[in-house]
Amino acid sequence: MRHRTPRLMIAALRGGAGKTLVSTGLAAALHRLKGLRVVPFKKGPDYIDAGWLQCAASFPCYNLDSYLMTPEKLLRSFVDRSQGADLALIEGNRGLYDGMDAQGTCSSAELAKLLKAPVILVLDATKVTRTAAAMVLGCQNLDPDVRLCGVVLNRVAGARHERVLTESIQGACGIPVLGVLPKDLGIVFPERHMGLVPVEEHTCLQETLDTLADRIVRCLDVDAVLNLAEGAEPLGRPADGTPEEGRLDGFLGPVRIGVFRDRVFQFYYPENLEALREAGADLVFIDSLTTAVLPEIDALYIGGGFPETHLSQLASNQTLRASIRQAVHQGLPVYAECGGLMYLSRGIRSAEGVYPMVGVLPFAIAMGRKPQGHGYTLLEAVKETPFFPAGVVMKGHEFHYSRIVDVDGAVACAFRVHKGFGVLEGWDGVCYKNVLATYTHLHAVGCPSWATGMVKAARRYRSFRETAMFAEGLAASPPLGQSPV
Repeated sequence: MRHRTPRLMIAALRGGAGKTLVSTGLAAALHRLKGLRVVPFKKGPDYIDAGWLQCAASFPCYNLDSYLMTPEKLLRSFVDRSQGADLALIEGNRGLYDGMDAQGTCSSAELAKLLKAPVILVLDATKVTRTAAAMVLGCQNLDPDVRLCGVVLNRVAGARHERVLTESIQGACGIPVLGVLPKDLGIVFPERHMGLVPVEEHTCLQETLDTLADRIVRCLDVDAVLNLAEGAEPLGRPADGTPEEGRLDGFLGPVRIGVFRDRVFQFYYPENLEALREAGADLVFIDSLTTAVLPEIDALYIGGGFPETHLSQLASNQTLRASIRQAVHQGLPVYAECGGLMYLSRGIRSAEGVYPMVGVLPFAIAMGRKPQGHGYTLLEAVKETPFFPAGVVMKGHEFHYSRIVDVDGAVACAFRVHKGFGVLEGWDGVCYKNVLATYTHLHAVGCPSWATGMVKAARRYRSFRETAMFAEGLAASPPLGQSPV
């Protein structure tokens, strides 16, 4: 069966040129003003841009990453998740040809070719005129297999600037200028060290998206953009994956996996949550700021986020922290990524002092001025954990300004880091009882064993509680060093 969903990629010459502005605005305009079903995708492991796209389209934004996923898994994910859409809108990352090496491996251009997606190039026109045509022409000629079909000019100073740019590009490159965004668009996307401020923290989100949709309709030839997307070549769908990617035997019924999801902990791939459900989990969402005690759950998943911006509120919720600490000592499986690792530490340093956290990991956290780990990772499990057997190799990514300090004793780690930094240089995956805490973020499409490992750990813990603690009436935890899972 051939996949014929209209699709296109929004790319640029560099990061910060306006890809997210155009992609988010286009998704908002087509969904809110034209009533179209837009399925957004983000190239790379980004959470924050994906959050903006998701809100603009009112539909989950999925990630496409050629390092984390094999081409077959990536293509299958794209085809399955964009089925039935009026438009599959893909936002690239960095510059169009920027990848992991001089050949542009894992670049937006390579992804566009894999998906047979037409490309619209966003060009920052600040202090440039005819040279812009040379830059577009270079993108066309570097790889003629990339279907570069149009240009959107951003940060244009005025009518004369627009005219010279448009005539230069259309005359030299033979592709249309599809839109012109003025230097002062009247929309502010606040930023901090990891890029845009997450949508969960934006104070006027819906108003901003409505305004952006209106600006895009005025400044872009939206109908021409849709026509380009409808001209995308059909795609084939790769064969289904291995059985490990599917649902576990369901005769035991679903397990309950708690997920911290709030203004603090926001970094979850929709595919990861979907994979947990498909493997047999009911998800119980927990607010780290307002939930008093853990609900009855069989495992806990704490994703990434920005605990450093909510230290006082997190520290003030003493009952939840105590509840988690008690559950950990009773053997609850806990999987924590980045911000989750920080939350499980003894405390997080700030200029005002050290704010106490859960306290089940033997170290505190300090924030750095520069990234302590930034980029893709390659990990090998060198010992068994509740979630992975020894020998598993995983690809992920890390981006953290924090580091561990004030270590009390040895830090037991399960992952040897072959690429990246980790918790300690060369090591990641801190283990304590049934806790596994890591700076690396994993994606379920590239690492399908993660979701099944979570659900299996939850089932073993539930079985342990039912047969050992409930049947024997024990309220105490299992003996130290003896794991129920």
